[in-house]
Amino acid sequence: MAPTDKDAEPRVTVGSQLRAWGTSAIPPMTLTTLIIALHARPLQPLPLLFPPLLVFSSYLTLAGFQTDGAGMTAAWSGVYALLAARRRPASLRSRFSLRGVVRGAAVGLGVANTVAGLYTYATGDRKKEEEERRELNRWGVYKD
Repeated sequence: MAPTDKDAEPRVTVGSQLRAWGTSAIPPMTLTTLIIALHARPLQPLPLLFPPLLVFSSYLTLAGFQTDGAGMTAAWSGVYALLAARRRPASLRSRFSLRGVVRGAAVGLGVANTVAGLYTYATGDRKKEEEERRELNRWGVYKD
């Protein structure tokens, strides 16, 4: 029996992949983990301002505000990636140390979060999100 259109799986496009990345709470939390690993020892206060902001953007995403959470993730991930990319390691050897690999992963993840978050923010539908929040009513906010 030949497969029909109903049996076919939905097409995976670049836009759908970016939207899935942008509406997930995992990428900002992963970037938070990498930032803390890089900047907690020795203590560097400026980069450690980013983890609470990224945690809050994950909270927004989980609370049903995917578009706004993606926008906040894009903004703060982009700022972190710009600040972290300014500094250049002194030698080629330090780039390929464990710390250099983690730093490269953090900058790369920051760029990926920025691109996916910007796409999600630009193409987001706030009315649809509000309908979903009202339908789920996770915390009993909506009394109707």
